[in-house]
Amino acid sequence: MFVKVNRDEIIEGLQKSAGIIPAKTGAAFLRSIWLEAGESSLKIMSTDSSLEFCGDYPARVDTAGRAGVQGRAFCDLVRKLPAGEFVIKTDAESKNVLIEQGSRKYKLPANEPEWFQPFAPFPDADGGETVFWSGDFLQEIIEKIGFCISEEDSMEAIACLYLKPEQDAAGKHVEVCGLNGHQFAMFTFVNDDIHALLPREGALIQRKYLSELKKWLGDDEIELALGEKRLFLRTADKRETFSLPLSFYQYPNYQGFLSKLKDPTASRLTVNRTELMDSLERILIFNTDSNRCTYFLFSPGEVVLYSQGQDVGTAQEPMPATFQGDLQRIAFPTRNLIEILSHYASEQVTFTLTGAEAPCGVSGDKDQNYNVIIMPMMIQEETYYAEENA
Repeated sequence: MFVKVNRDEIIEGLQKSAGIIPAKTGAAFLRSIWLEAGESSLKIMSTDSSLEFCGDYPARVDTAGRAGVQGRAFCDLVRKLPAGEFVIKTDAESKNVLIEQGSRKYKLPANEPEWFQPFAPFPDADGGETVFWSGDFLQEIIEKIGFCISEEDSMEAIACLYLKPEQDAAGKHVEVCGLNGHQFAMFTFVNDDIHALLPREGALIQRKYLSELKKWLGDDEIELALGEKRLFLRTADKRETFSLPLSFYQYPNYQGFLSKLKDPTASRLTVNRTELMDSLERILIFNTDSNRCTYFLFSPGEVVLYSQGQDVGTAQEPMPATFQGDLQRIAFPTRNLIEILSHYASEQVTFTLTGAEAPCGVSGDKDQNYNVIIMPMMIQEETYYAEENA
């Protein structure tokens, strides 16, 4: 192999490729980046045995061939080279990969050729259906849902992002859900092409793959395809392909607790989102390991936020609010509530409170297609704030 490439034309793809391989652990072939020189391009490929990345970049190829190198070392070296063209070649015995730029010369051991395993091809070669979608919109969905997905792989379906095609009287739409046992998030959008692409039972993507998927995604349009076992994504110019495995668990039926929010007897609290977040940030200072919550005490024109910690004292903040219902108080984990509110754009948010220890829905007028449900914390009688302590 003998190829000349421009550093600036491959560095972004090379960093994406290096990002998915294990840093130190795992088999040596999983820590490899594979370089394949073709007629007029250089392919950069890597995998962690689940995720697969392949980028195709312009190059001047004198001798075609394929070689594997230690991925992180090769990426770090290229990243620190000055801008401009450099040479990648293998020695006569294909035992080493040589990198040259002017008088600079470097040598990295080449991996055994039999270590290379062909990557799963993008399905369009077999006449598979593909659709185009906005990369930044998919990033937004992951951001809105990802924090509600369980981090425990052993939790199976609830450790996954769930995309489900639905149809009702209003028409076709796609529901994207995340659940971790005490929080649930759902974002709904209309896209006939994505609706048609998804299988009837929906598709599951494990949380552990979402961070690398977000890094790969950009603002530009992407092309999507579904294989039998994998989700494929490709840049519109077909230069880069990223694929990941799908999971095949049974996702819990979430319609039951969504229906509770429609209860006409539920209490409702409407409050300024920014003011509430600011108050919660201050009250968080008074949370401890044994008391991680903020108590809400309701009255028609205001809500009082309260917390106490044995070693840090107490905090109490009243703030204007609109409240309707019979509920007197409720407690939420402070840090979780701050994170939930940070994903909304609405100036005012409404809490639909179905009970002191029952699901609570959060919604906003500028976030019509986005809903989060949080479970309150059990109130211990010896710690909650009462009016006589004012």
